[in-house]
Amino acid sequence: MTELWAQTLTWTDVDPLRHPFELDDDAAKELTGLVTPLLPDADVAEEERWRSLHPVSDFLVGRYGRWACGWNWSVGEGDIDGGVVEVWCCASHSVTTKEATAPLVAAALLEWRDWLEELAERFCALAPAAQSAGQAVDPWHWERACTRLVTAVADRTQADSGWYTHCMQVLGWFLAYNGIDEERAREIVKTAVGGRFDSWIAPDARVVDAVSSGFARTIGKSR
Repeated sequence: MTELWAQTLTWTDVDPLRHPFELDDDAAKELTGLVTPLLPDADVAEEERWRSLHPVSDFLVGRYGRWACGWNWSVGEGDIDGGVVEVWCCASHSVTTKEATAPLVAAALLEWRDWLEELAERFCALAPAAQSAGQAVDPWHWERACTRLVTAVADRTQADSGWYTHCMQVLGWFLAYNGIDEERAREIVKTAVGGRFDSWIAPDARVVDAVSSGFARTIGKSR
């Protein structure tokens, strides 16, 4: 279902280098005009909170790529729990008149894209340096990366409802960025996190340290 797509996105799906995108003022106006007729009326959005926006998500995915389905992954208990988008809340609150709602869709898409590009920059900065053949990466590099990414996602999601879902996803994306198979990456992250994160609670230093050390240790065992 459309509302679940964002949670299943892989790094291949969202990598900005694979999916060029630009939305200047003129393009945003054009997008607003194209989205307007696809939007539900406010009363429909209230009754069919998620399904009412499927046409919008399908259009954005068809136009820009699968990464765009995260446009309404808002902070807290929105259309999808645990996201980073602040300009959009949810169908039942953000949908008013079509003319007022369409610009919010464009702004939300841009906010989501900005986050993906920020992550790409973080991944580049945190990636371990190239190693000689047969030389293992110092675990410290993986620990540092995990700590900084967990902190960044907790801050951006405000550690609200379901925030850890995206946090684990981002850690998996980082491993995929560094050449680890997507399925193996998910296993590493699941093992490292081990149920230590909860909704509405930002992890303290002790928890982050435990997750980060487990992250590095599990990577070491898999190589």
